[in-house]
Amino acid sequence: MIYFASDIHLGGGDEYVSRAKEQRFVTWLDRMAVDAEAIFLLGDIFDFWFEYQGVVPKGFVRTLGKLAELTDRGIRVVFLAGNHDMWVGDYLLRECGVEVYTAPQVMLLNGRQVFMAHGDAMGVSGEPRVLNRIFRSRSLRWFFSWFIHPDWAMRFGHWWSGKSRKSHDNESFDESITDPLVAYAREYARNNTVDHFVFGHMHFPRDFREEGLHSIHLGCWDKIPTYAELDHVGNMTLKTFES
Repeated sequence: MIYFASDIHLGGGDEYVSRAKEQRFVTWLDRMAVDAEAIFLLGDIFDFWFEYQGVVPKGFVRTLGKLAELTDRGIRVVFLAGNHDMWVGDYLLRECGVEVYTAPQVMLLNGRQVFMAHGDAMGVSGEPRVLNRIFRSRSLRWFFSWFIHPDWAMRFGHWWSGKSRKSHDNESFDESITDPLVAYAREYARNNTVDHFVFGHMHFPRDFREEGLHSIHLGCWDKIPTYAELDHVGNMTLKTFES
């Protein structure tokens, strides 16, 4: 089996909420590892992540240790950076054996072409493109690395991440929030062969199917922890994790 999850937002919320969320995620990793060939993490696993040359954020010990354990056992773990953890460097690769990508990927998995992306910076309507360009700027990253003390960087990062995360917490949201990504998938599929699309980012779980198109949208673990499963014959389903 191959599994997909996103938007765990480790470190988001108060200490109690954050610890409970991490324990639930580590439990999920343990259960999936029973038959997992690979586990794909599609961004915003951390509520904020920034790597200095010799410094990484405090915390997440249970998660990082579990990821290292899985890769040591030969389970492939792939991380696609999201807008909350876009400033990932080589730490996850060097210390945990995790493959890291900072752009959408199309991979052949269990005989199916799977398009994977966090879901931000896709050029869809309503997206803050200028802000995305600023935060993905190499110059801004360099400035943070050399001129901002880690304590101040983390304080700012968690403030900004909390503000961004809360913008997705409006109770009036429904599946229509994922429509721009469905439209993106529909347009992309016109010129490319894709069996399954998998996105995170929008925080609303949805399994969208129409003739010739299958687009799965992973939910946020702050509310309903969801994940996708790709079985051995290439069928993909959206599931809810009951811890």
